[in-house]
Amino acid sequence: QVELVESGGGLVQAGGSRKLSCEASGSIFRINDMSWYRQPPGKQRALVATIFSNGTTTYADSVKGRFTISRDNAKNTMYLQMNNLKPEDTAVYYCHGIIRTTTMVLTKNWGQGTQVTVSS
Repeated sequence: QVELVESGGGLVQAGGSRKLSCEASGSIFRINDMSWYRQPPGKQRALVATIFSNGTTTYADSVKGRFTISRDNAKNTMYLQMNNLKPEDTAVYYCHGIIRTTTMVLTKNWGQGTQVTVSS
């Protein structure tokens, strides 16, 4: 069994910064691709950024140049550094990980979400 836990959400003023973390725990053999998604109020969940197992990263156009995704494989942790935040970045942020367990099963896992609110 694998669990993802996000942290770092909160209230921040427009133009400010926030860093989210997502720690994976449990019966982990290898963590493959990891991603951040977000779901604004009344809208669908959407992909924000992905970091592949080789370190390659991709971003949604709306966050390019402002957000940086990274990972620390030794800590089984992924991060999202968010700079120059805008009110439209307000959302619940979820991490997602494709993880192979110690029993060699490939699993897709979601965290519980962390709220980020950007005030104008």
